Amino acid sequence: MSRKVAEPISKPVVLLNGDFRPKKKDGPALSWFNTGYYDSVTAAGALPILTAPLEDTDDLKQILDSVDGVVLAGCGHDLDPVRLGLEPHPHTRPMPQRREDFDRLLCKMAVEMKLPILAIGSGMQTLNIVLGGSIFQHVPEEVPRALHHRDSVEKCNRHIIEITEGTRVWDVYGPGEIRVNSDHHMAVNQLAQGFRASACSPDGVIEAYESTDPDWFCIGVQWHPEDDTASALDMQLFQEFVGACRMGNMPAVIPMTGRQKVAA
Repeated sequence: MSRKVAEPISKPVVLLNGDFRPKKKDGPALSWFNTGYYDSVTAAGALPILTAPLEDTDDLKQILDSVDGVVLAGCGHDLDPVRLGLEPHPHTRPMPQRREDFDRLLCKMAVEMKLPILAIGSGMQTLNIVLGGSIFQHVPEEVPRALHHRDSVEKCNRHIIEITEGTRVWDVYGPGEIRVNSDHHMAVNQLAQGFRASACSPDGVIEAYESTDPDWFCIGVQWHPEDDTASALDMQLFQEFVGACRMGNMPAVIPMTGRQKVAA
């Protein structure tokens, strides 16, 4: 008697945005991707799709229709304070306009489609801004008794965060305090409507937020779980995210008389 071999379940597909540098006198415009992002997505059981900073909404919609989730990657530059109605601070290094334009468009469309989202670093800040929140442009001057959130000498600055009980981040990391890597001078100030704080540092800076909609996985973290300075716990964040992507990737099962049929 022959045995029926179960068909493998396809892996969820995750879109990753990359970094961008405009053309210079000594070289062409460049796009590149931090290896840690796509390695972490792959290790968590998904397939990463690396996407150029597209300018056409229909082109991006076509790609988003084919993926199961989005990682909003951070970069080494900042949101442009002028676009936020702020006076630029000497420590602020605005990202190229094409990168910020694309990131804002990606945030808007991914939210409209209610795709699972994991927003990291400046990706967390951009998502909050697009949805109506605000930021601190320079934490050391705007937050009373601010911790060191960036070290100009050491690559791996770490500090404590306190996770809020009952949140998705609590489910991922567990109760109590943990230490995270930290490399930023901007931070979320007022949260956009529909978000709640999931973790804060002792100085009150929001280190993680999440959607208040229990049916939508959307988490933003200020630290970098994709980096080689991350802790072993950080992989669990990618695993939870990929799990949410997988739930949206599963085919519908329709009850049939005497058997079950997978909908086309």
